[in-house]
Amino acid sequence: MLEGIIRESIGKSNAKQLKRDGYLIANIYAKGVENIDAAFKSGEFVRTVRNKETFAFPIKVGDNELNVVVQAYQLHPVNGDILHVDLRVAIPGQVTNYLVPVRMTGVPKGLKNKGVLTMSKKRLKVKGAIENVPHNFMIDVTDLDTDDSVLVRDIEVPANCQIMDRLDVAVCGVIKAK
Repeated sequence: MLEGIIRESIGKSNAKQLKRDGYLIANIYAKGVENIDAAFKSGEFVRTVRNKETFAFPIKVGDNELNVVVQAYQLHPVNGDILHVDLRVAIPGQVTNYLVPVRMTGVPKGLKNKGVLTMSKKRLKVKGAIENVPHNFMIDVTDLDTDDSVLVRDIEVPANCQIMDRLDVAVCGVIKAK
C-alpha cells in the first residue's frame, strides 16, 4: 500500500520544498468525498503505478485508506518527470467516467511493407462503476496492413460499461512511411 502525507499548506513555497525533498504533489477527490491535498514519495508512487494489478490501487494518507485511480498528471516539459497528479477515489457502485489505457500486442504485417505503427488514442473514456471497468484495453495489431486502422467501435467493451469517445475515431493504425 502506498503511503503519503497530508499537506498542511497548499502554497507555492510549501510545494517547492516538498518537491526538493523528493515528494510528488497530489490532489485526491471524488463526488461526495472531501478533497485531500497530499504528497507521495515520487519513486514509490511511480513504482506502485507501474506494478499495479488492477485499475484502482490502494493508498493511505493520514488515517484515510482509499482506493484511487490516476485521473490526470502533469509532466515536466524537458526531463519528463511527473510534477503533479490528480487521483480520483474509486467508490464501489458509483457510475462515473474513467480514462482507461490502451495497450497493443503483436507486430503488424504492414511494417514489412514500409509502414509505421501510429497510436492516436492512448486512453479511452469509459463510463461505468469501478468494479466493471477493465484494467486496460488490449488490441492485437498483427493483422494490420498499411492504411489499416482499429476504430473505437472495433474494441470490445465489458457489460455495464460504455465508451464515451466517438465510435469513428481511430485508436491505432499503420500508415505509409514517407
